[in-house]
Amino acid sequence: MNAPAKPADTEGSLSGAAILRAVKAAGIEYVLSVPDLHTAKGLLAPISTDKDFKLVRVCKEDETLGIAAGLLYGDKRSLILIQYTGFLYAMNAIRGVACEQKLPMVMMIGLLSKEVGVAPQDSKRFGLRIVEPILDVMGIERHYIDLDADIAAITPAIERAYAQSRPVAFLIGRRPS
Repeated sequence: MNAPAKPADTEGSLSGAAILRAVKAAGIEYVLSVPDLHTAKGLLAPISTDKDFKLVRVCKEDETLGIAAGLLYGDKRSLILIQYTGFLYAMNAIRGVACEQKLPMVMMIGLLSKEVGVAPQDSKRFGLRIVEPILDVMGIERHYIDLDADIAAITPAIERAYAQSRPVAFLIGRRPS
């Protein structure tokens, strides 16, 4: 589950519609997001017009954790949609809410400006290289989503997060179409 991400396929594709079907299949109703350039066209735009989702736009990434925790008390499932820079910014909230409180926070993290065909840990960008090790140290299950074939991991991982009351992260390696 937490094996290092494999280098991206330079010829593959990633379907935003298929990702959203997998998220819906796991019972996600709310999407909490700061505008995210990496997933804006393939995920955020379709979410904003989808009647099955309630989109909550926030100003800062750490706000998503508190809102997601509140929704849990109402028995509502949510997805946090941010890019890796916001993930790094929200570290303290992730630690305190998701990890220490053992809450099923579902994070979809866009790897903005990740080089095609390069695994995150091999990126020239320092911030991209440290995302996976940070998730590992925090004990957060993670999945690298870079091709349509990777989408099959989404629904069962979300179900497991809620069954075990643990956070999970999906690292979106390429821009979904």
